[in-house]
Amino acid sequence: MFTYYLKLSWLSIKRTPMITALMVIAIGMGIGVSMTVLTVNYLMGKDPIPSKSGELFHVQLYTYGEGMGNSRVDDEFPYQVTYQDGMNLHQSDIPTRKTRSLATGFSVIPTKADQTPFLESARAIDSDFFAMFKIPFIYGEVWNKTVDVSPKNVIVIGKELNEKIFSGENSVGREINLGGDLFTVVGVIDDWQPTPRFYDLNNGSFNSSERLFLPFSLLPVLELPSWGNNNGWKTEIINTYEDRLRSESLWNQYWVELNTSKQKEEYIDWIDGYISEQKKLERFTHEKAGVSLKNVTQWLNYNTVVSSDNSILVGLAFMFLAVCMINTLGLLLSKFLNRAPEIGVRRALGASRRTIFFQHLVDVGIIGLAGGLVGLGLSQIGLMGVKSLYSDYNDLVQMDMTLMIGSITIAIISSVLAGMYPAWVICKTNPSVYLKIQ
Repeated sequence: MFTYYLKLSWLSIKRTPMITALMVIAIGMGIGVSMTVLTVNYLMGKDPIPSKSGELFHVQLYTYGEGMGNSRVDDEFPYQVTYQDGMNLHQSDIPTRKTRSLATGFSVIPTKADQTPFLESARAIDSDFFAMFKIPFIYGEVWNKTVDVSPKNVIVIGKELNEKIFSGENSVGREINLGGDLFTVVGVIDDWQPTPRFYDLNNGSFNSSERLFLPFSLLPVLELPSWGNNNGWKTEIINTYEDRLRSESLWNQYWVELNTSKQKEEYIDWIDGYISEQKKLERFTHEKAGVSLKNVTQWLNYNTVVSSDNSILVGLAFMFLAVCMINTLGLLLSKFLNRAPEIGVRRALGASRRTIFFQHLVDVGIIGLAGGLVGLGLSQIGLMGVKSLYSDYNDLVQMDMTLMIGSITIAIISSVLAGMYPAWVICKTNPSVYLKIQ
């Protein structure tokens, strides 16, 4: 029976190509606009590391004191920590894994004669960083954990950079010149671009990930500059890099992996003890001094990666889809009523209202499917437009299979809902009226 419905629907579409085309375009435009906005919103707010998001915690310390420049301290915890606090926190053995983190960069000097030096962002981290954030390796591996304490000029590079400098070969053991210093490549990671870039939201939630990773222990040795946010709450005289390391400037980040609630409680107790010790040194003197641990999901919400404006845009997009479907409803009603004489004859020959109703829903479903396919194409164009306008959204411009299937499903369901009233009207046709006319 369904095959018969499909045949009748196809014949109906062929008889009214213009009206059908208008409906397909209307549905396609509605789906295109709504899915473009929904895709960006979905990818902005999705869990970037679902298998571990509840076990990875960003550490925040309320380091503000009662000193100069602190007359209007914000109630929120600082987003980053000082260098000395990062060093001290790293002494705890309670976390399963832990890493300090800093955005920095270098001038890369290629060995190829046809390549000119170029700037490249980098990240100074500890060896646990790769296992914590599930970063896959193509060649080699991370440096030994002893390097986190005893610095060595070793580097892990990204796949794309490896192709640019070493033509994609296994570059483990080879050297790379970074700002005049030679680093030995110990590993090459595969493409890794978490979206959002949860491990460093301070420097762009949707920026590309770094392609250079080096030991955090090299900071005081190479006096690495910060390419990220730098904040302070008090007046300090900083003339040397050593002054910067000892200052209350907030410019480092700290992440830990805690696998159980008991482990988390023990770690909070340990930090509370650390804060008490620091108070004896006249640090953490503010009455709100304390610690806050936020897992990945909480960290994204805390930084409002997906703002309320995005939800409003999604609502407006689906309102536009509703307008398109209302127009489609009017076209369907016109199309079906033009077929009233034909339906009257079929009813006289024994076709039930149920049969007529479902046959027209199949008709609507085919139009919805076509509209959904057109909408997919339009949404891809829309996403390309987003990419051209906002370079930070490069990784938000591709639909995954879930969103593609969702687009088609929404188009079909919306079309069927819009077509139920016209189908109900036409199935109530009185056959006697049209038999007299015939």
